[in-house]
Amino acid sequence: MTSRPILLGIVGDSAAGKTTLTRGIAQVLGTDQVTVICTDDYHRYDRKQRAEMGISALHPDCNYLDIIEQHLSLLRQGQPILKPIYNHSTGSFDAPEYIKPSKYVIVEGLLGYAARGARDCFDVKVYLAPPESLRAQWKIKRDTRKRGYTEEQVIEQLRKRESDSEEFIRPQRKWSDIVVSFYPPDDETSEQSDLLLNVHLVLRPTIPHPDFTGILNPSKSHLSSAIRLELDRDMGKPVDVLEIDGHATDEQVKELERLLCNEIPYLGQFCSLEGNQDIGKVTGTTGETLQSYPLALTQLLITYHMLKAANIFDSAEPSLRV
Repeated sequence: MTSRPILLGIVGDSAAGKTTLTRGIAQVLGTDQVTVICTDDYHRYDRKQRAEMGISALHPDCNYLDIIEQHLSLLRQGQPILKPIYNHSTGSFDAPEYIKPSKYVIVEGLLGYAARGARDCFDVKVYLAPPESLRAQWKIKRDTRKRGYTEEQVIEQLRKRESDSEEFIRPQRKWSDIVVSFYPPDDETSEQSDLLLNVHLVLRPTIPHPDFTGILNPSKSHLSSAIRLELDRDMGKPVDVLEIDGHATDEQVKELERLLCNEIPYLGQFCSLEGNQDIGKVTGTTGETLQSYPLALTQLLITYHMLKAANIFDSAEPSLRV
């Protein structure tokens, strides 16, 4: 490979929406251009062993963090890896898989930022932080429908894992460039509001974000009813916060979309929310498919940073390349 792969990290607690966001970004970029790695495959113990030992999958001691570091370093250099496979359906391990990195590598999982060596491999780091009540709903739905658990078992698992979530998962938020929090609107409690969520995006100054200040211009007041940019503090440090409501109109969303696409022209091929049928799609429990503008714009913002990282690297002097 003449250019090294661009690595995106997506970290968050169990059922925080990592796989949904990962799948959407991969569809936007083109699945043939993206390699997806799940760090949950690097569990040290299978489900039966964890139960016998009384250790959760969230605990660093339950994961091969050193091998994660090694494999991310290899992927960043464009080298293949032999990746373990953890089967969530059976709770055991399948045969490992030979993986060659594509142009973009998305690494999602519980403990992607737990080790400094792993953190240093990422070009862009995202942390998912939905409200705990919403994450619990998502986990109950997922684990009862796809993993064979009863609702009572999932609730008990959430209770037992809470201390590890607090100690090991949530602190990783501080290492992220973008914190993504989808949350339901206050005035709706329907199933549709569970799909068409608002999004709260914390934009840390660790990477250069698009200039959204035009949103605050009084002449753009038609945006402020659904899209807002504010200054705030997160974990004690100053950040920008971009809020996008689920009820944002087509016109409001396209204006924000144009801002992104004008700054990076080659993002334009992904920017038509009408033309790109894969972006921002969510599926309800009855099978209906809706387009979530907050999800679509979150996907575009993260894609923007991946493309920008790739462009910066490609334009660098050859001696600076890995």
